[in-house]
Amino acid sequence: MNADAPADRPIPPAPAAATDTTDATIDALRRALDEPDLSDSLRATLSEAIDALRRSDGSLYRAAFDAIPDLVTVLDEVGTVIEINREGTRAHRRIREEIVGQPIHVLNPELPREHLAPVWETLNRGESYIIEVTNKRGDGTRFPVEVHSAGFEHEGQRRIIAVARDLSSRADTELRFRELVESIDRGVIVQDHSLRIIYANSAAMRLLSLHSGMSIADELSSGDWLLVDERGHELATDQYPSQIALATGRVVDSTVLGLYHRERRELIWLAVTAVPQFPPGGDRPHQVFALFSNVTALKRDSALFDRAQALAHIGGWEWDAGRDRLYLTFEAARIIGREAEPEQIDDLLECLLPLDRHRLRNALERTLAGGRGIDMELQGTRSDGGGFWVRAIGDASAADPVRQVLTGTLQDITERKHEEEQLRIQARSDPLTGLLNRDAVQAELERRLDIYPHSPLAVLYIDLDRFKVVNDVLGHAAGDRLLASAARRIRLAAGDQALIARFGGDEFLLVCSLDDDPLRGERLADAILEIFGDSFRVDGEEFSITASIGIAQAPLDGRTAQQLIQSADVAMYDSKRRGRNSWQAFTPELAEQQLHRLQLETHLRRAVHNDEFHLVYQPQVDLSDGRVVAIEALIRWRNRSLGEMRPDRFIDHAETTGDIVGIGGWVLHEACRQLRAWRDEGLHIERVAVNVSYRQFLGDDLANNVGAALAEYGLPGSALELEFTERVLIEDAPDTVRTFTRLRELGVNLSIDDFGEGYSALNYLRRLPIHGLKLSQLFVQGVPDNQSDVAVCQAVTGIARSLGLGMVAEGVETERQRAFLRELGVLIGQGFLFAPGLAPDDLRDYCRAQKLL
Repeated sequence: MNADAPADRPIPPAPAAATDTTDATIDALRRALDEPDLSDSLRATLSEAIDALRRSDGSLYRAAFDAIPDLVTVLDEVGTVIEINREGTRAHRRIREEIVGQPIHVLNPELPREHLAPVWETLNRGESYIIEVTNKRGDGTRFPVEVHSAGFEHEGQRRIIAVARDLSSRADTELRFRELVESIDRGVIVQDHSLRIIYANSAAMRLLSLHSGMSIADELSSGDWLLVDERGHELATDQYPSQIALATGRVVDSTVLGLYHRERRELIWLAVTAVPQFPPGGDRPHQVFALFSNVTALKRDSALFDRAQALAHIGGWEWDAGRDRLYLTFEAARIIGREAEPEQIDDLLECLLPLDRHRLRNALERTLAGGRGIDMELQGTRSDGGGFWVRAIGDASAADPVRQVLTGTLQDITERKHEEEQLRIQARSDPLTGLLNRDAVQAELERRLDIYPHSPLAVLYIDLDRFKVVNDVLGHAAGDRLLASAARRIRLAAGDQALIARFGGDEFLLVCSLDDDPLRGERLADAILEIFGDSFRVDGEEFSITASIGIAQAPLDGRTAQQLIQSADVAMYDSKRRGRNSWQAFTPELAEQQLHRLQLETHLRRAVHNDEFHLVYQPQVDLSDGRVVAIEALIRWRNRSLGEMRPDRFIDHAETTGDIVGIGGWVLHEACRQLRAWRDEGLHIERVAVNVSYRQFLGDDLANNVGAALAEYGLPGSALELEFTERVLIEDAPDTVRTFTRLRELGVNLSIDDFGEGYSALNYLRRLPIHGLKLSQLFVQGVPDNQSDVAVCQAVTGIARSLGLGMVAEGVETERQRAFLRELGVLIGQGFLFAPGLAPDDLRDYCRAQKLL
């Protein structure tokens, strides 16, 4: 049969049923139009056919049907061809009569017997059925087609309309494409939207050192390969060039990537270009075409040069001043750290701080004019806001006689500058709070006073009230956290209005200008007191920590840093004396008080050497019969200039200055000497009690000193009682327990003075080897009428009884107090009801009256 014969035959008339099936055909063609994979030309043709069917009779239907450029057949329910268009007869090289009335197998002989089952199953869901098959021509040759089938109903019968696209030309195109791709020396990989490899050419296999028969998809997904960027950092999937091309729909050009094989320890550098591909009519890529070449040798040479620069932190630069073209090596660009690499000299200058920008521009112009080369340190900022320091060196190129090209180096000196700055900061900063330290704030204050001698400024001296409670109860670590928290609050209250420093311990210093606000110092003090109004939380405990603040102004209260700080310190102490949690400005009256304090300190330091101290002794008596059972040694100070001084006038000051250690040693020896003298006279006093300072306990070898004093005067340890304040209870240190143990081994009685007035750390009380407690006169003076004092006395007595400790009540002044204490179970007391502190001779007479001789 002549293959071209069907094209010369006249078109047969339309069958009688054609007109009746117009509506059904239109419906079927509409469904065919819903197929997303139809080409634009076929979609337009089907639309024209539908329009023609709407406005035409059977002959027009036939003409439109035959005008469709793709193969169209109409099948009945069992797969018999009941109609075919002209393109269908031409493509199959058969006449219409050889096809119509025949089963579809005459066109698709390779279809399985039950091929319609999946077709109808799909059509019954209202979907189109799509398949690629091979059709057979009348001459026996085969050709590939892609068939889109839709269902419709005509006169109560189900029908199928099948539109087939001849794929022969596409197959030829794909074949030529593959031949082209296989012939080039660049690797080609095609990936789908999920980056699954669907094709790779032989060059790709060779460049990746893969052998024929190996699956490139399996090999690259095996976990043996690592994809890295030029800096050796592993790439996430969303950083792959193919993924970027799929996500953006744009070509990703010439990206250098490294493929590292873990087992072979081989690194291949590739230059990759990724091209997205869109489906017909689609707006998103459905696959990506990646081309790559091996640039390992080039990369190695470049890497060696870059590595040498990176190791030295030195990059190169070249500026063609005539064309204003700037070139930076990779390391130089890294040092600058700009997202957009500078390409002109102004771009580079823009990276620098304004002053250095001006300096470099002048140096460049000077060098171009024939002056000396460039060698300077410059500071700038990177795109991320970070700073950098570089040493820039440059001169005219030796190969450029007209001096229009400058070349040089940029050395990264950021780390050195940071180290220098860190050392400077460390020398000026308090490591705990990050504020200025004592030396730094004094130097800054002196500098301001020198530069602006007549400019008013204020100094605020801040001391934390009750900080020692937290430090002693919870330990130094908790105290440090509290100080850091307090520093943050002071910084928040002051903002940028003042210079802030930790001056030492729990003391802070603020320095602020008063030029534009004469009352700034007072306002800052109020702000600090207000922000300290909220309690502090440390280690799960809440503490109310307030502040006492002193304010001094320059030049009124001092013209040097030392004078101003001292004046503010005096005002702070006055604020603390007045009740704390307040501020006090320096006044001349306070200056006079400061003078008295200095005088007191001077005389106190000489008091032991000048033999100005003496002891008085207060009896401790049995509350039932008044019998003297012991005595307590109490210190007094008589100074030629200051007169008679009671302990409450100088003990705290001696604690602060540290003089208490020497004074306490004198008291210990003097009390032992006097007891020895009384005993030699036949005065039977069981023991003498001596107060021991907390500073003396920490700063001296107390056990050795006590042992030496007892030995010097031939006294047994039981003749001495040492009274400590409650602060020793909270020192959970091995030295504390060891000292108590050594004292007890000497036979010395140990008691806690003024118990209940301070910290009452019961846990430590249980663990330390002490003998007794002294009930503070602060609570004794209120009994038996004050219920709060009664409750405290009952509680302390109960604690002593439960722990097997002795009790001594201080400050007993009335018979009612004595009776209450006896009823409470307290056996021993002291106070004015029995005797005040007595001189040694007076105590001898008192004891003679008690018949102790």
